[in-house]
Amino acid sequence: MPEQLQAVNAVQNLARAHGMNIYLTGGAIRDILTGLPIRDLDFTVQGNPLKLQPDIESAGGLVDMVDQTLSAIHVILNGVRAEISMARAEIFDKPGKPPAIAPATINEDLRRRDFTFNAMALSLNEGSRGLLLDPFNGAADIENRLIRVLHSYAFLEDPSRLIRATRFAARFGWDLEERTRARYQSGVEGEYIQFMNHKAIGYEIEQIAHEENPIAVMKALEAEGWLKVLCAKWTVARADTEELAQLLKTRATMAEFNITVDAAPAIMHFLTAKLGEAEVAAIQKLIPHREFVASWKRLLGKEAASNSGAWNILAAAKPEALLYLDVTGRNKTVDEKVKSFLGKWRTFQEKIPYAQMAELRITAQLPQFGQVCQEAFLLLLDGKLRSESEIAKFLAPFEPPPPPPPPTPVRRGRAAKKAAVVKPAAKAAEASASGVAAAVASSAEPESVAPVNKVREKPKAAVPAPKEVKKETKAVPAAKVVKATPVKARVTAVPVKVAAKSAKNAKAKTKPAPKKIAKPVKKSVGKSPSAKSKPPVKAAVKKKDKGAKKRR
Repeated sequence: MPEQLQAVNAVQNLARAHGMNIYLTGGAIRDILTGLPIRDLDFTVQGNPLKLQPDIESAGGLVDMVDQTLSAIHVILNGVRAEISMARAEIFDKPGKPPAIAPATINEDLRRRDFTFNAMALSLNEGSRGLLLDPFNGAADIENRLIRVLHSYAFLEDPSRLIRATRFAARFGWDLEERTRARYQSGVEGEYIQFMNHKAIGYEIEQIAHEENPIAVMKALEAEGWLKVLCAKWTVARADTEELAQLLKTRATMAEFNITVDAAPAIMHFLTAKLGEAEVAAIQKLIPHREFVASWKRLLGKEAASNSGAWNILAAAKPEALLYLDVTGRNKTVDEKVKSFLGKWRTFQEKIPYAQMAELRITAQLPQFGQVCQEAFLLLLDGKLRSESEIAKFLAPFEPPPPPPPPTPVRRGRAAKKAAVVKPAAKAAEASASGVAAAVASSAEPESVAPVNKVREKPKAAVPAPKEVKKETKAVPAAKVVKATPVKARVTAVPVKVAAKSAKNAKAKTKPAPKKIAKPVKKSVGKSPSAKSKPPVKAAVKKKDKGAKKRR
């Protein structure tokens, strides 16, 4: 069980914190090897376990009994009963009398026990965790289904072992080993049982209530005569077997729903149901009568009128009270609600609208997810979530807001800035380059006025180009103007895309051109340059000037 594993880890960590070696001993190891449910947890520490009491209580455990003589404490951790005792050696001076106690090692502690299958230990210490200690070969006796005492004086030193041997034989269906059977018969004939002390009697009575089949154990004890030793007027006929059978059935049902319940007080109530008040007065203290009465009254009130109200009441009740209420209840309405709580009502948990909740993004990641599931479950119990519209209306307030839209992707800063700078620069370069090309073309073709008209039709951004040409023609002699004639071939040969570069690149290309062809130009001037080409250049310049003035 998970609760038992948690209890083992908790006790183990506390013992290590105090520097004590700790072992899981006794019945827990026996039940592990037999494959039966672990009834109780027995721990043995090499040290004083009483030092662990404050830490156990601070960790939420309940210490219900402290035995100063044996240096042992009985605790309840998460509903799990456990005993933590000191590793000790026992020396019996007289039969039935408390033995002399002395601290000992784990091997000496195992030697003082009753039967071989109870004299085993499992180490919980670092470096040896999981190591099984079995000095008396108890695992072999478990395999052979035998009950064997550790030594010849076992029944004489502690007469309660006679009752214990009978109880184990009834529980497991095992036989007494041959020598053990002989010693058992000697104990019966020698009436060792008369030396049994009252503390051991109370312990054996309580152990019957913890049995899985208490009636079978009672019958075995009655057949051996041990039941009268525990209580003179106690017999199987004095037990309410019918109600006890119903209680055990309900306990099994609760176990299927992972409801841990300590049924011992209720079982003891039915085992002694037909005894007198004087005989059962002490036992009745184990039964939680107040919780039972309070739960019964609440179930008869207005609060439990609806199924959801009855569920909340029963869910808050202690399992022991619920178990006792189901068996002893004589009210039909109460009985039906308890049975529905343990049965069909739990199937409504499978009808919670998880699919619709997922569509509305109501998932386990939301803090109110558990609250929504619980409210939906209670509404299902009352029949208020039958249609799709009812489910949608219930879930609407719990729907979370839609997630924000994804952010718009932003271009990198450098690329955007570069694109913003390149576009206007390209336009200005294209305009200036076209203006220079038009001016040169007009100087090379005097009879054609088309380039000038095209220049006039250009947008205002291209107007400054002729003005610059005018200044150059005034400042430079006529011979030098002729030098620019080769530019025609150079400009016309350049593709438009190259001319569309920045204005600075265009100027850089036009200025160094005359230097490269300076010598060939002088030769052309010396020969006889045509004089007819000069006036048209001036006329073209004048027309451009007029056009510039008009635009201004």
